[in-house]
Amino acid sequence: MCGIVGYIGKQKAAPILLAGLAKLEYRGYDSAGIAIMENGNIEVQKDKGRVSNLCEIKEIENLQGSIGIAHTRWATHGEPSKTNAHPHTDSKEDFAVVHNGIIENYVELRKELEGNDYNFKSETDTEVIPNLIHYFYSKDSKNDELKLVRAVKQATDKLIGSFAIEVLSKENPDIMVVVRKDSPLVIGKGYNENYIASDIPAILSYTKDFYLLENLEFAMLSRDSIRFFDKDLKEFNKKSDTITWNAMAADKNGYEDYMLKEIYEQPTAIRETIGTRVNEGTCKFDELNFTKEYLLGLNQIYIVACGTAMHVGLAVKSTIERLSKIHTEVDIASEFRYRKPLVDEKTLCIFITQSGETADTIAALKLCKEKGAKTLAVTNVIGSSITREADFSIYTHAGPEIAVASTKAYTSQITLLVLLAMYFAQILGTMEKQELENIIKEMLVLPNKLEEVLKISEQIKEIAKQMYKEKDVFYLGRGIDYATAQEASLKVKEISYIHSESYAAGELKHGTIALIEKGINVIGIMTDPNLVKKTVSNIEEIITRGAITTVVINEKIAQMLDTSIFTNVVKVPETEEFLSPIITVVPLQLLAYYISKEKGLDVDKPRNLAKSVTVE
Repeated sequence: MCGIVGYIGKQKAAPILLAGLAKLEYRGYDSAGIAIMENGNIEVQKDKGRVSNLCEIKEIENLQGSIGIAHTRWATHGEPSKTNAHPHTDSKEDFAVVHNGIIENYVELRKELEGNDYNFKSETDTEVIPNLIHYFYSKDSKNDELKLVRAVKQATDKLIGSFAIEVLSKENPDIMVVVRKDSPLVIGKGYNENYIASDIPAILSYTKDFYLLENLEFAMLSRDSIRFFDKDLKEFNKKSDTITWNAMAADKNGYEDYMLKEIYEQPTAIRETIGTRVNEGTCKFDELNFTKEYLLGLNQIYIVACGTAMHVGLAVKSTIERLSKIHTEVDIASEFRYRKPLVDEKTLCIFITQSGETADTIAALKLCKEKGAKTLAVTNVIGSSITREADFSIYTHAGPEIAVASTKAYTSQITLLVLLAMYFAQILGTMEKQELENIIKEMLVLPNKLEEVLKISEQIKEIAKQMYKEKDVFYLGRGIDYATAQEASLKVKEISYIHSESYAAGELKHGTIALIEKGINVIGIMTDPNLVKKTVSNIEEIITRGAITTVVINEKIAQMLDTSIFTNVVKVPETEEFLSPIITVVPLQLLAYYISKEKGLDVDKPRNLAKSVTVE
């Protein structure tokens, strides 16, 4: 979950590092720090709290060095504190390290090092790394240009767990060494300068040319060169990738918060996701080589994900089943591996992750590969870790998502997976051509309908003013609307800290209705004409018990109902049933946003949460 930045060049490193850390704040963190090579010494400055605290340290202004590393920490071992913040040095202060990941065997390594007269200041797992590097460096009698790389390699050979590491050395003041295993790390190539980061957006304003490190690849950086080595330290040439994102996409563009900006970016994100896949009335996934024989041979599809991405799976499960006629299950990645899932070569496993770095999801993917299943990653980040593990990868075109609470990634992922279901149906012949064309036609106008939804934000603001003091909120839905209720409930929990629960509306009478009392807020979602009468009956049961009710309905449903029985009615445009979760979730995203704003909370960086959960 931590963020990493590095710079080596001719400019002052500190301002570049601090700017990079600010770009990484969305990942979630509790402390921050930098280390600068300064007159042959390593100068470390760090503090608990926000990057802004770091910027206020007067000593940082005086740092002139042009080589440095920086870090935002999310505590895993040791409480959030200045001592536990990164960077960490060895006990002789010859090496400095920042690290993203978890070292599982750090206790054993720490005891070994203490037995060799190394002292420790922090409670972190990371501090063993610079001390290991010092140990192996001091034992190496060969003083050549690769001595530091060898020491880093020998140190990482001892580590069990995940890591992305940047290393500074007093003995090698003009180079930096980096390596990764199961944690993200990219290198940006400049002119007489090079950049390192855990995420592309952190350094996208400086370069568009990136090297995407694979597991156990080492890089030695100087101001004008980057040398790559494999796990056996054999040097090799590596091809760079050009990233076409606009750096301004990571800025707020005049919006008060990133989350609000990203909610309003959804029409564009979905338009671009659709535009890459629809051609002349058909769906295209040229990178997939699934044949009719392969799809016919499948017993099941598994969709595996965490949090919001898991709700995407729930929102598209029935779509995949109804269009392709393939049995589909949705599972939580953190639980999946531990229940011995029935996966084999007749299973297609789909893994959804916005960042492509979600540790639980990647671990589940590896298990499925071991069992012989084909694996397909759905992500927003080209070159992310999961894309290098999966057999196949398909991408949303949402652009960088900075706010911790996901919005545009969620709707883009649903869009992409509906297109995938239609693609399967094309191959299998399980859809009539006219039905396919009708869905595509409706999908092409979906961005325009989302723009219409965004125009009702003032109504949503007023509802938020009625709700923001609540302690408990309930969301109800049936069928595909239940998946939307689950995501909407999560959004309120994430950013407003209001206790919220979502239920299948028909389950109310099986226990949950005991929680309903006068004045409690209940939000119902109704888009399916076949289920609307039953859902209304469920909501009437809670109205009679004094609940305040808000319903999200489309225009067709509004014509079927006496809406005067509800406290608030939010109308959205009608769309194809499979696409309705994309439409109905937007006003509920706005509701969560405005409730949080009414409470005066930090919308983009809610407490205790991180954007990329890169540890299990």
